[in-house]
Amino acid sequence: MSSSVLADGAGCPGAKPVLSVQAKMERLASRLKKGEPVRILAIGSSSTEGIGASSPAFSYPVQLQADLTRVWKGTVLIENAGKGGETIPETLGRLEAALLKEDKPDLVIWQVGTNDAVRGGDEGRFSDFLRQGIDAAQAAGTEVLLVDQQYFPAIKDLGRYERFVSLVSTAGAAEKVPVFSRYRLMKAWGDKAPDTLSSMLSGDGFHMGDRGYDCMAQLLADSLQSMVAPSETPNRAVTAAAMP
Repeated sequence: MSSSVLADGAGCPGAKPVLSVQAKMERLASRLKKGEPVRILAIGSSSTEGIGASSPAFSYPVQLQADLTRVWKGTVLIENAGKGGETIPETLGRLEAALLKEDKPDLVIWQVGTNDAVRGGDEGRFSDFLRQGIDAAQAAGTEVLLVDQQYFPAIKDLGRYERFVSLVSTAGAAEKVPVFSRYRLMKAWGDKAPDTLSSMLSGDGFHMGDRGYDCMAQLLADSLQSMVAPSETPNRAVTAAAMP
């Protein structure tokens, strides 16, 4: 089952598929129920770092922290560990190091795969590295939310690119971790109204801009809330409903 946003939210117009793989986050839900602080590591490449935003304050991790703090009414600390240009082997090394720290995260949001897809990475190695990272997080008692590749109009080899997108959802399903499908989200914008997609992108036509990161943060908050408290909906994000 995939999750699709059917109602418009502030800054997030149209029908937008969100979760290509769903899962509950029981550890995170337990911490929230006890009123304990939640530590989140947002790791990935330029989309996590916030390249394309007018300032770091408009990166998705900063906006997501504000959204979740408001929704969960507690302490939410998100570390932005985005590093532009990275491919999966480099990010995996940083992720594994973060999981060894005493103050390891309760949740990892791992934005992954764009640079591997556009730079000719090996599909088999990509899958192996992805599952290695998921396994390391789970062994450390940290939950994982994967964020797949962005859609952009100038994809050169669409078939290859979409195979990498599928590898992320395949790994998520196999490892029972949720996947936030940024690719489906952005492609839906482009298919319905190219001007909407353009408004979500920065001037380079590749990275998100302020509006895109804002919408991404809203929908991530919505998705996370649905996995820790399915009967409730965040104040600022829109409602997610299951569809075939």
